Amino acid sequence: MTTAPQRPAPAPTLRERIVDAAVSLTLELGWARVTMAVVADRVGVSRQTVYNEVGTKPGLAEAMILHELDRFLGVVTLAFDQHPDDLVAAIRDASYDVLVLAKDNPLLHAVVSATHGADTELLPLLTTHSEALLGTVKVVVQDRVDQYEIDLGPERIAAVIDIVVRSALSHVMQPTASPRETAESITWLVACVLGRAEELAPTGV
Repeated sequence: MTTAPQRPAPAPTLRERIVDAAVSLTLELGWARVTMAVVADRVGVSRQTVYNEVGTKPGLAEAMILHELDRFLGVVTLAFDQHPDDLVAAIRDASYDVLVLAKDNPLLHAVVSATHGADTELLPLLTTHSEALLGTVKVVVQDRVDQYEIDLGPERIAAVIDIVVRSALSHVMQPTASPRETAESITWLVACVLGRAEELAPTGV
């Protein structure tokens, strides 16, 4: 049987190229030294083109954060796709994959640890806009959870999702255990709510 040739990945859009360049420059130079002119030079376009795509420098910073958020939501979506009939397994994989991605995410590390000193300018995007980010994540998770049969009322389901998302993002920002340990703790919480805790194998967590 012949295998159908894989389609090449679509070329990144101009906006994506600008955001990628801004991320690379932030890691190389520090956010304080990233200017629209420097980004434009890295991408090979005019400074006005950068302004047209992302607006001001704060707009560029927000685009960077949202770009990273999309990556995290991508692994969450994939985890749910892989477990369409088992919500507990989906939560376990989604939590673990998010935490692993965060552990190896250089931009997140630069922002949280204030690498290069002045990078604290980016931190407010994860704090003052945290509710907006949380809301985006909860909408995605709620949409996926709604596809499972759960013997809980909508308010209870929403409350559990809120706790799980806040817990996961808290550990993304300031991990206190390994991704596996944290994911197992989150999974145990969900399993308890669903009355499935006895199905979980002992982990020593």
